[in-house]
Amino acid sequence: MTIDSHVRRGHPITFGLMAFFGIITLAISAWLVSRFNLYHNYRNTSERDRVRFVLFCSCWTVVFSILYAVLFWTFTSSILTSVLSHIVFLAFTWVMWTAAAAAVTEMLGGGLNCSTQSFFVYCGQLNALEAFCWIMWILVTFATLVVLIRGILAARRGDGYRGSLVA
Repeated sequence: MTIDSHVRRGHPITFGLMAFFGIITLAISAWLVSRFNLYHNYRNTSERDRVRFVLFCSCWTVVFSILYAVLFWTFTSSILTSVLSHIVFLAFTWVMWTAAAAAVTEMLGGGLNCSTQSFFVYCGQLNALEAFCWIMWILVTFATLVVLIRGILAARRGDGYRGSLVA
């Protein structure tokens, strides 16, 4: 089995998982943002803004991962599905998820023990948000590494970075 068949099979799976976990993260962060907007019971504006940033990252990831999955199925040799296009999207997304996961982790001090703390109103939801931020970071890191490897192989093959992910 060649690496191209792995990419053809793995691309929809990876981007589907990014969309799936992005929707979960979107739901948690949207619920928290709605509660914060309705009751103004956030601990400080930093907590409110970090959750809003995670909401933005989730929306960005869901929209573009679905778009890239659909484009990969329909236009395998388009500039929109090229290695360069994937690298630009994934690099920007990786930076955003790194910032989001680190910000939420720092806000919570690495995690909350909901039975002993009384500072955070939505303890369980914030713990879940932190976990899913890191899951998203892992998925985006994996996808970025695979696309980088495919880009190096495409450049060595002579296709350049405008080449397709599959030969």
